Amino acid sequence: MNPLAAVFLLGGVVTIVLAGVGLFKLRTPYARIHAAGKASPVAFLIAAVGASIELGWGAAAKLAVAGAALILTLPLAVHLLFRALHHTERAYDPPVDELSERDAHPGGGAQR
Repeated sequence: MNPLAAVFLLGGVVTIVLAGVGLFKLRTPYARIHAAGKASPVAFLIAAVGASIELGWGAAAKLAVAGAALILTLPLAVHLLFRALHHTERAYDPPVDELSERDAHPGGGAQR
């Protein structure tokens, strides 16, 4: 195995392990989702660079497509998870609930 590819693959593994530690150490569900949502595309991209070095151009192209799909779809998925948590877990709500104010007034803000 190419040593440079091994370094990138190990870097991806370390990043995902740190995200896993964050899932256990962080207290609120919001912080846990944030840790997992930020680390997973970074870890994938680091590991994909290592895999691309080892596997060649054909695999690199496929990994680039997978990375682009991950980067385009993951922010929306994390946002939807935050929104679902916000609507179901009232114990973790912030003191000012701007999301409910926007939902109550479809015009995009509190009516004056």
